[in-house]
Amino acid sequence: MKECAFLTMDNLDDFVHYDYLLKDPLASLGWNVSDISWRTREVDWSRFDVVIIRSPWDYQQDPDRFMNVLKEIDHSTARLENALELVQWNIDKTYLRDLEQRGVNIVPTRWGRKSDKLDQQKLLSWFDYFDAEEIVLKPTISAGADDTYRLTITKAKQRVDELAEVFADRAFMVQPMMQNIVDEGEFSLIYFGEEYSHTLLKTPKPHDFRVQEEHGGRLKTVEPEKELRRVSDQLMAKIEPTPLYSRVDMVREGDSFSLMELELIEPSLYFNMDPGSPERFANFLDRWMRIGA
Repeated sequence: MKECAFLTMDNLDDFVHYDYLLKDPLASLGWNVSDISWRTREVDWSRFDVVIIRSPWDYQQDPDRFMNVLKEIDHSTARLENALELVQWNIDKTYLRDLEQRGVNIVPTRWGRKSDKLDQQKLLSWFDYFDAEEIVLKPTISAGADDTYRLTITKAKQRVDELAEVFADRAFMVQPMMQNIVDEGEFSLIYFGEEYSHTLLKTPKPHDFRVQEEHGGRLKTVEPEKELRRVSDQLMAKIEPTPLYSRVDMVREGDSFSLMELELIEPSLYFNMDPGSPERFANFLDRWMRIGA
């Protein structure tokens, strides 16, 4: 029996997750799967053939400790997926700046350092910079829309003290509110290795902009149009080493699409939305381990 660990969190009761759908197809290929919280101490990681980062959706509360756990796994005989170097790059959203420099269209973004002090003048300057009626402010290390703020000028003025406290000593990013997220939705294209699997259109609930299911977001399986696949495939060709799994989040901008996020650490891969995807992933993982062993 081959041993696989899904790296998760202590309690997933408040989250929507679908990795349980992988266990039967993996078992049919001789894989035994164990769920282990990343906060569990003194784990013998070497008893696993592979440790797959799946749902540690509280890592942003202690990213340094989380990375130390991944380094422990990487130093064991287990294979860590996705690879440590990918996680180290992807955990801070400044990776988007790297991709932009390599020719990828990203949502327009301004970057703030830990040492930057948030005040009313700085907040209001971003509305002028983006020529936007609304902006979105969030930390560069975050997950699940934690500490993500959608701001009008009025709200920015009202909440300046709160925002200054939340982002004290934290790097942050600012983007214009992309109205197409509300009007059309956000597209998520899912890949196993370099192989395209399926696409979701995620839309927020009324009067919201967050597309996560935990915040009321709604999901629909869609066939991606040619331009969306072209942009996404071109992006994936730039990523090295090749990830075991990826989720590319895109929003329509003009005649093409811009990257919202490239999720390489712990994205939901929405196995519930494509009936064939759990078996495809299981077969791909089995081949991946045999080829890469």
